Amino acid sequence: MAHRFLKVVAVAATTIVAAVLLVAAPAGATPPNIPSASTALTRLNSLTVAAESHASTYDRDLFPHWITISGACDTREQVLKRDGTGVVVNSSCAATSGSWYSPYDGATWTAAADVDIDHMVPLAEAWASGAWAWTTAQRQTYANDLGGPELWAVTDNVNQSKSDKDPAEWQPSLASFRCTYARAWIQVKYYYSLTVDSTEKSALNTMLGTC
Repeated sequence: MAHRFLKVVAVAATTIVAAVLLVAAPAGATPPNIPSASTALTRLNSLTVAAESHASTYDRDLFPHWITISGACDTREQVLKRDGTGVVVNSSCAATSGSWYSPYDGATWTAAADVDIDHMVPLAEAWASGAWAWTTAQRQTYANDLGGPELWAVTDNVNQSKSDKDPAEWQPSLASFRCTYARAWIQVKYYYSLTVDSTEKSALNTMLGTC
């Protein structure tokens, strides 16, 4: 009987710990495949340093998005489901409730309309860093990439403030996130073989120094 009682207590304790861990979990998910700081530094140093070009020919429509990913869900809706907590969607896959933590500024939102899906490396930045030479299909893949750290659910006006700026021109107001931001930025540029300019590379090195 005593052994059985101890077993019940142990199971109960495990359940309590699991519940505490569940409550303590982050308010939002993190996009996949963010490298360590050391790996990011190695990848940064492998990138071609070059001035941006073709900026005058950029057009957002050259990067088709958002595309249908599954059923009625497009890319934006997939990110909202992936990165939100308690997200409920309707038959059209639109989020009707949930909460979203914006890692750029530390704000939490409960209305999907307050959340933008940010391209970590903005479309115009990608264009000027080499995507001008891609096919439309390649640019579509880039603009809807769920397999790497390219798409982030963030506060809408923060995303608008960032606009097309690189890390030499804009960084998250939440300083503790700048390490992760740099690692994600570098991964996107590395994966897609995009170039960096000298001031951008210097800023990324500084950000990695906060890791």
